[in-house]
Amino acid sequence: MKSHRYAAILVFVASAAWVLTGDFSSVGSASDQADGDQATTGTPVIESTADDAATNSAPVQSVVVATIPSIDHMRTVRVSGVTQADKRTNMTARAGGVISELLVEQGDTVSKDDVIARIAPEGRDAAVRSAEAALEQARAEFGAREELVERGTLPRLQLDQQRSALRLAESQYEAAVAELDRLDVKAPFGGVVDNVMVEEGGAVDQGTPVGNLIALDPIIGIGEVNESDLRTIRVGGDAQLRLVTGEMIDGTIRFISRDAQASTRTFTVEVEAPNPDLVVPAGMTAEVILRGQPVVATPVPRSVVTLDDAGELGVRAVDDDNIVVFYPIDLVDDSTDALLLGGIPRGARIIVVGQNFVSDGQTVAPVEADSDVISRLVAEANGEAAGQ
Repeated sequence: MKSHRYAAILVFVASAAWVLTGDFSSVGSASDQADGDQATTGTPVIESTADDAATNSAPVQSVVVATIPSIDHMRTVRVSGVTQADKRTNMTARAGGVISELLVEQGDTVSKDDVIARIAPEGRDAAVRSAEAALEQARAEFGAREELVERGTLPRLQLDQQRSALRLAESQYEAAVAELDRLDVKAPFGGVVDNVMVEEGGAVDQGTPVGNLIALDPIIGIGEVNESDLRTIRVGGDAQLRLVTGEMIDGTIRFISRDAQASTRTFTVEVEAPNPDLVVPAGMTAEVILRGQPVVATPVPRSVVTLDDAGELGVRAVDDDNIVVFYPIDLVDDSTDALLLGGIPRGARIIVVGQNFVSDGQTVAPVEADSDVISRLVAEANGEAAGQ
């Protein structure tokens, strides 16, 4: 134990002596000397780092750009809908009686004023003949009295009385003819007899439905559009109906409701399309395609669309100084192979490859895309707009 104590005292004494000599002040003196030399001579010390060397030697990012021509495109609104008859009515009996003739069958096509069914006259034709005879007699008496009045044999007052009698006979005849005419059930418009509700020999009362008549030319497509799409379309604008069979029928917007559905906040739209052969029935599911006013749009691939730092949807392009710029977009339409976008200036060099690896304001090395790809995009966008 004494030897260890002596060793510790010896080390302590040696350390104290080294501190008193001041030799430890040389630590870091080389750095201080360099700083002093720089201050004395005024010559800066140039330091080179590995990061600076990497920055100076890094190549400029290459991107593929394309100048895609803008086109005039009609904004399109697509909604699910259903076909509907242009007109629909129940043909009813205008007088009571027994059906003596049923002239149509279910599915027959009729024209306006065609007779659908006849009710047995049951003496009504005799009433017409009697009223006709009374009318002829009243006319003869009026003519005879008119001649006597002109001769001065009878006073003019008697001629006025006979004229009243003639008017009464005429009204009675017209009423008898109208009653006989009410025995015929006629089509109020041209269409298809969709349902027959009576049989020949059956008795009907006044107002009894006889048949259901629908008009299918033109055919009407009914759909509901969102309130955000309401300003895109207008009455008289172009439209189409895509049937479940794949058939496309051109039509016209004929009605846009101004009263929204309370539950869905949508507006009813009617599209009128010709159907001369009556091949399109009512009640068929259809896609209603509504065309808006033409707007300037640029067809681009879907992969081109990206987000900026603020999360806004758009495309990146390169300006005349090869600096990346960002254009917010407005989706005009969606075709099969391209998006049609608004908000892109005409002649903009859009980055089609590498847009996600560059940032706004960055200088890049643009490489022009294949012109065949650009031509195909424009052709497909125009073809889709014409065929939809």
